Amino acid sequence: MLLIGTKQPWVTIMKRSSVLFHTLLLLLFLPTLGQAGTTMEKAIFAGGCFWCMESPFEELDGVSDVISGYTGGPELNPSYEQVSSGVTGHVEGVEIHYDPAIITYAQLLQVFWRQIDPTDDGGQFVDRGRQYRAAIFYLTEEQRLLAEQSKADLHQQRIFAKPIITPIIKGSAFYAAEEYHQDYYKENPVRYKYYRYRSGRDEFLREKWSAVDQKTEQAIREKLTELQYKVIKENGTEPPFQNEYWDNTQAGIYVDRVSGEPLFSSTDKFKSNTGWPSYTRPIKATAIVEVEDRFLWNVRTEVRSQEGDSHLGHVFPDGPQPTGLRYCINSASLLFIPQAEMAARGYGEYLSLFTKQTPVGKPSD
Repeated sequence: MLLIGTKQPWVTIMKRSSVLFHTLLLLLFLPTLGQAGTTMEKAIFAGGCFWCMESPFEELDGVSDVISGYTGGPELNPSYEQVSSGVTGHVEGVEIHYDPAIITYAQLLQVFWRQIDPTDDGGQFVDRGRQYRAAIFYLTEEQRLLAEQSKADLHQQRIFAKPIITPIIKGSAFYAAEEYHQDYYKENPVRYKYYRYRSGRDEFLREKWSAVDQKTEQAIREKLTELQYKVIKENGTEPPFQNEYWDNTQAGIYVDRVSGEPLFSSTDKFKSNTGWPSYTRPIKATAIVEVEDRFLWNVRTEVRSQEGDSHLGHVFPDGPQPTGLRYCINSASLLFIPQAEMAARGYGEYLSLFTKQTPVGKPSD
C-alpha cells in the first residue's frame, strides 16, 4: 500500500519510454486477471491557479489530457473575466482524462495533495478569493469514497499544523477555459515560471513535504539490507545463483519489496539457467515500466515497478513461448508471498491465477 508523503506516487508514475514490441506482446498474452478496459475516465480537481495544476498531472503516465477550466458554480459557460473577478460560483480547476488501467484515481489524489495547501479556505497562495479555493469534485461514488479515505490518510500523517479542510464536492458541469489558458506553462514558460516562483507555492510545498520525503527515505534504508538498497534504489545487480528466489519452486506471487505491489506469479516463472528469477510476463502489463537502459553503451530494456519505482532487472527477447520474453529479475527487489498466505496478506484477488492456471513456458525446477 502506497502512503501519501512518499515520492513514489507521482515520481514513479512519470512518463517513460517503453519498447513497443514488448508492450504488444504483453497485451496479447497476459491473462485476463488485472486487465482493465480502455475506457478513459475523468477526475476534476481545483488547486488555485489552474496554470499550476496542469503540468503535475500531464507528466503522469496514463494521463492523456489535462484541461484548464471552471466548475462548481451554476452559471453557464463562464468566462475568465467573470470567474477571476469572483462574481460567479465557479472555481478554477482542471479536468484530467486518464486511463484507470495505467493510473488509478487514488494515485491522482496523492499527486493532488502535493500541489496545494489543504488548510486554506480563502484561496491558494498568492491567489485569494473563493474562486481560487482548493476542492475535489467527485464524479462517482467510488471517487467520493477514495477521496474521503485519502483525506483521512493525509490528516493522520500530521504534516500540517492546521486542520485539513479541502472540501469533497459532487462534481457538476466543467467548462473549458479560453484557449490561451491551456498548456500555459508550455506556451508561456518564462511568464509561468516567474508567476509560480512569486506565488509562494513551491516554497510552501518544499517546506511541508521535504521532511516527509526524508523520513520515508530513512524508513526505506532501515527496512532494506545494504544489497537490497543497492539493487532497488541504485540500479545494482545481485550475484547470480546466490540470491533468494532464483530456484524457488513454491506457488505464490512476487511483490515489490518496498511498495508491496504485485509484480510476478510463480505460474509464469521458468528455469532460465541464468541464476536469477525469470518470468515470461508480469502479473499485469501495468505492473511494470520499461525504460531504455544505455549503461556502458549497451542498450537494454530496464524493468521498474510502476508504483514503487524500484529497479527490478531487465527484459530480454529470448524467453519461452507464448510471449518469447524473459524478465530477468533481482531477488533483492522482490518479496515472495506463498499461495497459502495470499488471502490473509491482502492478495486474495490473485488466487484465481492458480485455479485457472495455464502453464506458460517451462516451470521452474
